[in-house]
Order: sequence, then C-alpha cells, then structure tokens
Amino acid sequence: MRWKKTLQLIEVHCEGEIGKVITSGVIDIPGATMLDKMNYINEVDDSLRRLVTMEPRGCLQMSVNLLLPPTVPGAHAGFIVLQADKAHPMSGSNCICVVTALLETGMITMQEPETTVVLDTPAGLVTAVASCSDGRCISVSLDMVPAFTEQLDRQFEIPNFGTITADIAFGGVYYALIDVEQIKLSIAPENARELAAFGVGFRHYINQQIQVQHPLLPQINEVAYVMFRQREEQNVWRTCTTLPPGRVDRSPCGTGSSANLATLDTRGEVEPGDRLISRSTINGEFRIELRGRTQVGEKLAVLPRVTGRAWIYGIQQLGIDPDDPLSAGFMLSDTWGPALS
Repeated sequence: MRWKKTLQLIEVHCEGEIGKVITSGVIDIPGATMLDKMNYINEVDDSLRRLVTMEPRGCLQMSVNLLLPPTVPGAHAGFIVLQADKAHPMSGSNCICVVTALLETGMITMQEPETTVVLDTPAGLVTAVASCSDGRCISVSLDMVPAFTEQLDRQFEIPNFGTITADIAFGGVYYALIDVEQIKLSIAPENARELAAFGVGFRHYINQQIQVQHPLLPQINEVAYVMFRQREEQNVWRTCTTLPPGRVDRSPCGTGSSANLATLDTRGEVEPGDRLISRSTINGEFRIELRGRTQVGEKLAVLPRVTGRAWIYGIQQLGIDPDDPLSAGFMLSDTWGPALS
C-alpha cells in the first residue's frame, strides 16, 4: 500500500445524521479566521471536501467535519462542515458529533458530570456543555450563535408550482422556513424523496428573488437550506431540512430549529426560558431553549440552546493511491440527481 495522503476519521451520528470527524491528516487550511478557511475551501481548493464527501469514499447522506486549530483565544478547537455541495459555516448536529468525538476519544479531557467545550466556527463561537457519565457523552447542549428573523411571510413565485410563503431567518446559516401543508405533504419517511425535491427546487428560486447578508459576517449571503416544518403540539415541531443536491437531514437540525425559534420570537409566541421540541423525519428529538435575547448589528436576535445526542460507531482511515484515477471523487445521477460541478 502506497498512499500519498492519509486521513483518520471518527464515525459519528447525531440522531441518525452522519457527521464524521477528521482527526488527523490535515494540519491546517490557509486563512486568518475560520470563515476565511471555509472560503478558501469553497473558492480556492476544494479537493479535500471532494475527497471525503464524494464517491467512492463518501456518499450523499452524510457530512464530514474538519477539525482545525482555533483562530480565537478561548476556543478549544475549530471545525468546518464539509457537505455534498460545499463547505458550510455551522450545523447543530455536526457540533454535537464533534464534541462527542473530542471527548470520547480523549482529544479533550472529559470531566464528569459536565464538560464545557468552546468551538470556533465560521459563524462564530459556539459553547457546548456535555453531560458526561462513565466516559460517555450522554447529551450535548449547544449555546448557538444568535439567531434572527430576516422576513416573515415572504411570498415567492416558483415555476410550475405557484406561490409559496416562507419565513427567512438566520440560525447559523440562512433558512427558508416553509409550513409543509403548503405542498400537501406530511413530514414522514415515505415522503422524504418528494420533500427533498421540493426543498432543493424551492431554494434555487428563493435565492433568485431575495438577497440576504449577515450584518456582521457579510460573506454569509445566501439561503443555504429550505426547512419544512409542521406544528404537532403547542411546543412541538416536526422539522425537515432539505440539503443540496437532494436529500433530507436525518436529525431535527440545530441551526434550522434555531432559525425557527427566532421566527416564533418575532411573532411573540415564546419568551426567555421557554422550551420547545424539534422532532425529525425519523422521530429523533432536539430540545430547544430560548436563553435570552440580544442584538446582531441592528437586528433583534435570540440566544438558542440546542440539546441532542450523538454516538460513535467506528473509526475510518482513508488514503489516496497515486495511481487511483478516481481520487478526485465522482457523482452519478442515480443517487446525486443532477451532478454538482
């Protein structure tokens, strides 16, 4: 065996959503901040993302988290989310996977009953408090970046569909939040393919009709995902985040749930201290708490806390043979839909 590059990954899932963690093989990525590093991956050198997310080494239904040295004082580690379409600034389920991997492998010393881990992300600092017992992360609570509403009840014209109404909100990335009843579907496993197709198609046209830009992080400037939502009880929401090129998040989605919390606060439906449940397509649950309110630039924002669980299920080592003609990765439309460039 003669590999020219070797990576080690911890295999983790959060309520069914795979979030592998690269723990060795990458020293650093150019850039002064984690956002700069993410932009370097997206704009300059995308080879690492393609290597770990595309076939034959990766697959559509997963994320891979790149651990990096932190760029700000006080953070324990930095990370960037690598997905099928590009690198993204933040993900709640992936944060939970990263914290679980850091603690359960001993990269950060676990303290019982709680361990605090501060993560440097492209969207800002995230403080995680892990509930720990017998060497295991029982759950991880994330003090997410401030979330805020951009627009409520914005109407968009979708070719071959008609008008769709969405809330636009930021929860770590920008979301279009759509009540699923508008597409005459329920959020259920048997509808996952249709939900994914609707969501990815809607996102394309929504981004053509609205301009968004984070007031403090101007490089975050597009609607990243469509999240369908369905209220089941007063404080229980069924959620389904759709990801390019066409799949659904298996977890309840921490950043999307944070964005949803911001819209509820804007509507006056929640108060500090209130707790919600976000429930996924496959019945995984996150607990969402409104810790308080703040301001982001001139925007009123909420401070969400997201609590969920993750499990390590394996250790993987990846390598590149210098003669491998598929080292750059590939996609086929039977799984990936229309191929991404």
